[in-house]
Amino acid sequence: MLVKTFGSAVFGVDAITISVEVDVNNQGKHYFIVGLPDNAIKESLQRIESAIKANKYHMPRTKLVVNLAPADIKKTGTAFDLPIAIGTLAASGQISQPERIAEYVLMGELGLDGKVQPIRGALPIALQAKKEGFEGLIVPMANAKEAAMVEGLKVFGVQDLKEVIAFLENTRIIEPTVVEAEKEFYLAQKNDDIDFAEVKGQHHIKRALEIAAAGGHNAILIGPPGAGKTMLAKRLPTILPPLTLGEALETTKIHSVAGKLPEHATLVNKRPFRNPHHTVSDVALVGGGGYPQPGEISLAHNGVLFLDELPEFKRTVLEVMRQPMEERKVTISRAKIALDFPASFMLIASMNPCPCGFFNHPEKECSCPPGTVQKYLNKVSGPLLDRIDLHVEVTPVVFQELSSLMPSEKSEHIRQRVIAARSIQAERYSAYESVYANAQMSSKMLKQICVIDAASKQLLQTAMEKLNLSARAYDRILKVSRTIADLASCKEIQTEHVAEAIQYRSLDRQGWGV
Repeated sequence: MLVKTFGSAVFGVDAITISVEVDVNNQGKHYFIVGLPDNAIKESLQRIESAIKANKYHMPRTKLVVNLAPADIKKTGTAFDLPIAIGTLAASGQISQPERIAEYVLMGELGLDGKVQPIRGALPIALQAKKEGFEGLIVPMANAKEAAMVEGLKVFGVQDLKEVIAFLENTRIIEPTVVEAEKEFYLAQKNDDIDFAEVKGQHHIKRALEIAAAGGHNAILIGPPGAGKTMLAKRLPTILPPLTLGEALETTKIHSVAGKLPEHATLVNKRPFRNPHHTVSDVALVGGGGYPQPGEISLAHNGVLFLDELPEFKRTVLEVMRQPMEERKVTISRAKIALDFPASFMLIASMNPCPCGFFNHPEKECSCPPGTVQKYLNKVSGPLLDRIDLHVEVTPVVFQELSSLMPSEKSEHIRQRVIAARSIQAERYSAYESVYANAQMSSKMLKQICVIDAASKQLLQTAMEKLNLSARAYDRILKVSRTIADLASCKEIQTEHVAEAIQYRSLDRQGWGV
């Protein structure tokens, strides 16, 4: 008897519905799984047989053929255990109403006792099931809330194989999991554990990070050890605008596919902050592998990617980020498939100015030999630095500021100014697709939006000539100027806005690395 069940395979951050065709006949005594399964799927028959026996059913002792269609797409993982098991029972006549099976997408890994274990990618699987008009989705109980974020699709969370069989035979009623997406999202918005109010002094750094947050700009912090670079960077997400529900769903898809979604979580409700160690590999950073998975830059989508001690990262690792930083996505190409992973993130990097850390220090003397500073700075390529809008010098905090009892400005107050600037940009770019911040302006848009007067042009020309800036640096200065004007609620870019933007090109100035 031939029975068809439905599962789903995740490719990139999207899912494809897979037909699981199971045929049981008397033409032999072997089991076969075809349709480009990986080893985990090939091994599933051992798990399925034990689970079926543990629940008082029997595995057919005849020829069993399982076809995963479309057969030219490689399938991976253990989540096909459940649809194969249900198909096997139905094809061998042990499920009384096999016609109901075609109404549902089934996904879940089976334990030897029949317990249904959690899977990855429940949210994209649910989105695809709804798109294709299935009645419902049957997933492990641990994934039910995540999948139920998709409105208009019945999601049934199950604990074991026997429960699934009883539901399909109409001998047991399982209530669909109901999640009010917006309510869950806003209830999960909690106050941050960290705040800019905890940072003493460093007002110019806070100002630079406020500009970065307001325009979605990349920034690099350069300063001696202990000056507060990491402390400041970790507080950047507290001044970014809260995630919208749409952004939260998009971010959750990526984390779900990567298996990084916290246990019992339904949504990623805060902007991601990813802080990979400097020993990270190219593939771990941008994504890839034999079966492509999202990397750190995709996990930082709609959030912040923080690279501490930038020159310590391998140069090849840093260079692979250049294209994703411009295109805000990364394409992983294989012989038979090319997958796009979103990668719209803010890059915040930090570094010491030299190996000893005290070059340009106001009090301590640099002990590095001649030429060492330039060699150290050269570990970070010019093209990568060009893509970083704000170069900010971080100086040590003096004792008077450290011991001061005067309260610093809270993150919430800074966030309000950032949100106001972002709302100006949202209105400005409402007619443009996939552009929501000044940092994302194209060169064509730059000419229309970042118009400056004669005095500002003269100032910028002088800076370009003295600092020997590239064309990309010129564009970055104009974009930052536009953001500074937005923070000041100015319709036109003023000379002081351009002057402040030029100040954030520290690494282009003479004196660095000489």
